Amino acid sequence: MKTAEHVETLDREGRLLLAAAEAAGVDAKVATCPEWQVRDLVRHTGMVHRWATAFVAEHHTSYHPDGGLPDLDRDDLLAWFREGHGRLVETLAGATPDLECWSFLPAPSGLAFWARRQAHETTVHRIDAASARGGEPDPVAPEFAVDGIDELLLGFHGRPKSRVRSEEPRVLRVTATDVPTAVWTVRLSDQAPVSDRAASTADAPPADCELAGPAALLYLALWNRAPFPSVTGDASLAALWREKSGITWS
Repeated sequence: MKTAEHVETLDREGRLLLAAAEAAGVDAKVATCPEWQVRDLVRHTGMVHRWATAFVAEHHTSYHPDGGLPDLDRDDLLAWFREGHGRLVETLAGATPDLECWSFLPAPSGLAFWARRQAHETTVHRIDAASARGGEPDPVAPEFAVDGIDELLLGFHGRPKSRVRSEEPRVLRVTATDVPTAVWTVRLSDQAPVSDRAASTADAPPADCELAGPAALLYLALWNRAPFPSVTGDASLAALWREKSGITWS
């Protein structure tokens, strides 16, 4: 996906998150993150938006800590979120394509990294806000879901800090049934996973377990926001993913 598409998605998803938060109320429990109320979700996502904005706007080329969670609540908190989200969108939309700044996953540029990362960060947390509001959430587009699975498997879990490991070498396959070119192979061992993407299941190696389903449902399931649509083979690998794949803010 192009950077401009990520920025457009970020803009839309942030507005949907805010609308769901307003409808649910800040006291509501977040079903997909049981330890959170909506106020926690809004504080966290708003903090991340401001953290990302600083790297792009100030061209930081090394890590800078976030600004912490605000001591705000209710209408003031929602207004704070709206302002920070709007500033992030504006900053990304106005940045130069070759922007250099710190990032933590491989990307063509600092701008490309932060636009993509914040589009997915905001989408996942929009799903969280929708779970607090109740009702069917707005769908995630298949192309965007595939992009997010790429980021999660090849990016986040390609880092040494991934905890998804197996004492015995195993192979996990992830197959998007509605996108013919979206098949991932995740090789598990006592080291960080090694993942790659194939054009079809015929091009992928044999697997001990396959997670399959529409890209949007797989995206949410791999982010531990929904059940896996289909599990074939050794279900203990699906359980391992559930137990060990969480990405924490630290």
